[in-house]
Amino acid sequence: MPKDDLVYVGHMLDKAQEALSLVHGRNRQDYDRDTVLRLALMHLIQVIGEAARRVSHVFRERHPQIPWDAIAGMRNKIVHDYMDVDEDIVWDSVVHELPLLIAELKRIAPMENP
Repeated sequence: MPKDDLVYVGHMLDKAQEALSLVHGRNRQDYDRDTVLRLALMHLIQVIGEAARRVSHVFRERHPQIPWDAIAGMRNKIVHDYMDVDEDIVWDSVVHELPLLIAELKRIAPMENP
């Protein structure tokens, strides 16, 4: 496994935690009204997706419980199809999916870096 994999996993973890900190105590109405929050979350999702895309195939195969392709796909949607981004999916991903991703990344990181 390339050492870069752990760097990318670390970036994913850091940015996912940052996104969660931005929505802590906030609700969907706050998200809808706050352009800066929306843009920040979309940027963080892009970084998470780009890092996921760069993780080696070998590492991905060892950890199939992480939806690598879906994470990278969301990044691609935001970057390349920005006019059709579904705000419900962005919000739900941050609020519901990122906590699961964070838990899984925290679980696998020590296994990969004993």
